[in-house]
Amino acid sequence: MLWGAFNGSLELRSEGGATRLTARFPYDRETEIAPGRFERIAPRAFAGRIDGGDEIHLLAGHSYDRPLASRSAGNLTITDADDAVTIEATIDGGTSWARDFLAANAAGLIRGLSPGFRVPRGGERIEQRSGGILRTITGADLFEVSVVTRPAYPEAQVEARNWSPVCEHTARAVNALNRWRL
Repeated sequence: MLWGAFNGSLELRSEGGATRLTARFPYDRETEIAPGRFERIAPRAFAGRIDGGDEIHLLAGHSYDRPLASRSAGNLTITDADDAVTIEATIDGGTSWARDFLAANAAGLIRGLSPGFRVPRGGERIEQRSGGILRTITGADLFEVSVVTRPAYPEAQVEARNWSPVCEHTARAVNALNRWRL
């Protein structure tokens, strides 16, 4: 599985034991994944699984052992638009990893957002250019979105607010060390 990320502001607001998290992963932003290796995610590249209503998880640090919310649990909403993917989640502090995330966010340590995805055959364009290679992801299967300490993309925004819970409507992740299959 591949990961891409944006670093923004995570804001958490609490009331009545639940925390409301809102986050955006903007499309069409370029980042340098490694020296000379640039990546951009095209608008609506994640539309397939989002629009299809497939199961997607909100995780702490890309770990399926630390789920914070999911579509099937009814506490994660994901919306895809031409400019960004927007997520809204209600996080219950009933698990140790959720409390750890909430504390790390409050301390300013976790501010990034990172999608976990797989690129099917034909879902990317690779172009050589001065200074390196640009990989544009045009279609990818989004399986999870994670809150992270250091994302690859600097513009992701995460805001968390804690208030009374609002009801809204799996394979183990593989740590992909090699994002480039050239």
